[in-house]
Amino acid sequence: MAEIRDEHNRSGLFLFLFSMVFVCLFFIYIVAIHPGIDLKENPHDPEVAAAAVAVDVSKVTEPWLTNADMVAHGKKVYAQNCAMCHGNEAHGDGPAGMALNPRPRNLVEGPWKMGGGFVGLHKVVTNGLAGTSMAAFGHLKAVDRWAVVQFVESITKAKVKEDPKAVADYAKTAK
Repeated sequence: MAEIRDEHNRSGLFLFLFSMVFVCLFFIYIVAIHPGIDLKENPHDPEVAAAAVAVDVSKVTEPWLTNADMVAHGKKVYAQNCAMCHGNEAHGDGPAGMALNPRPRNLVEGPWKMGGGFVGLHKVVTNGLAGTSMAAFGHLKAVDRWAVVQFVESITKAKVKEDPKAVADYAKTAK
């Protein structure tokens, strides 16, 4: 009888075995030999970083008075709620703000539509600005809104002189 030879199956088997050996050797090279790629990342522990930035403002009884802890807390609240439109550096160039018309205000340069200062900024943060894309953030806790006001006041060049008594009177009646 004649011998049956199927060359197609044999070459397919050799190709399969070669592929398996190649994949295994490549895997061994990647895992055991290759040094890897240094992305030059600075590893940090998010919990440690958050603890360093976290400020307890729950005991602040008069959040409208200038306070370094309030400014630090305001920076955190700003990053969570405002930076998307106003930008990380508060120049009005945040990623979401690029699509808004009119564009978000440059908080560093000013000038202010509502008068600036603690009272004007607090009114804008709480109620928003009609005719603009500035949304109201009255849903935030009062201490958080005052913290944002203190942060913005700390970075702006458009400072407004205010009577501390007038600010305190406003703060006691503000929601």
